[in-house]
Amino acid sequence: MTELTLPAGKSTSIGTRCRVGVIGLGYAGLPQAVAFAEVGHPVIGVDERPEVTATLRDGRSPVDTVPDDRVRRLGTALSAVDDAEALADCSAVVVCVPTPLDAVGEPDLSALRAACTTVAAHLGPGQLVVIESTVHPGVTGGVVRSILERSRLIAGVHFSLAHAPERVDPGNPMYDSATTARVIGGLTPVCALRAAELYRSVVSSVHVTSGLREAEATKVLENTYRHVNLGLIHEFALYCDALGIDAAAVIDAAATKPFGFQPFYPGVGVGGHCIPVDPMYLAHSAREARTPLRLVELAQRINDERPAQVAARCETLLRAAGKTLNGAEVLVLGVSYKPNISDIRNTPVVPLIRELTARGTRVRVHDPAVPELVVDGVCHKSVNQLRVALAEVDLVLVAQRHAVYDPELLNGAELLYEPGRPI
Repeated sequence: MTELTLPAGKSTSIGTRCRVGVIGLGYAGLPQAVAFAEVGHPVIGVDERPEVTATLRDGRSPVDTVPDDRVRRLGTALSAVDDAEALADCSAVVVCVPTPLDAVGEPDLSALRAACTTVAAHLGPGQLVVIESTVHPGVTGGVVRSILERSRLIAGVHFSLAHAPERVDPGNPMYDSATTARVIGGLTPVCALRAAELYRSVVSSVHVTSGLREAEATKVLENTYRHVNLGLIHEFALYCDALGIDAAAVIDAAATKPFGFQPFYPGVGVGGHCIPVDPMYLAHSAREARTPLRLVELAQRINDERPAQVAARCETLLRAAGKTLNGAEVLVLGVSYKPNISDIRNTPVVPLIRELTARGTRVRVHDPAVPELVVDGVCHKSVNQLRVALAEVDLVLVAQRHAVYDPELLNGAELLYEPGRPI
């Protein structure tokens, strides 16, 4: 392919202070926008949700993993806008919109298509477009490229196109956008070079792959690895239950091996914006290539079954205590998808509550960061007096071990259950 051709006087270099547009200001996009702004890049943030941009203009963060004071310190370095016209003045545009699954479990690229249509409407010669949204191999060079080229500009010739999959781990204090290595794939070597230059301004390590599809495949492999291992652990936990073995103790013991093993722990299921979703992008792509990934699809079924298994375990524990699940009151502690955050995207607590209520259980919930959880139209408000609730219910189920749930606090529970880990 012919390498990038720029207007007279323009360089392929991104530069140390270039205007960056970020589309999508959620858990992935906002931290990235803030990171760019903090190193001196003027940032234009675009989001289709007016409440998000209004919150940012008010100096507050719409995402709990980015503190308000971090946003306020940026001042005018980060401008949140509703109108995408400002993207025309950007040297680089980074797309961070969600790519979920649709109602039948297939990739839903509608938000990505819409964002790329917006970019195409304001695309100019010399711009760099980077897709951070998770996709299966071939989407950036196919779907995205074809939409952008409606601008009558040619990718790799008139503008640069790259993929840099987001690697956000909400609530992780050790690894953030500055300390987590970024993977970059470009349509051409110059595209990759320009994207790598941009990201090296905000991250300590950049790994450039041989192409777009390799970068796309990297992200779905990373989360499929976790998904498959969690499926294994959930089946192993059932095996341990049957034999009266402490599954968590076994995992802890195995983790003492300094090579060849990484610990994963059983829970009420798999949640979040990545783990239940990204493997299905890989599985979809594999089916299209007529090389189905049977292990991946089996892991999905195993993990989907986990909330029902946890509900069944609750029934067994109550029966042993002379009670029944039908009519019992169960307090579920932690409704977010991982500890110490408020993110409830794809939380397995939703199907867990469905399973419990289907068995006639009265469910109460508590989460220090989530005031309420709506399941099938029913609003479950977080209990106000946790110590009182612990003493009132028939069983306490620790669905997510937030830091507030220390052993001393939980000692007040008559019957306590945390999947895979004794208390």
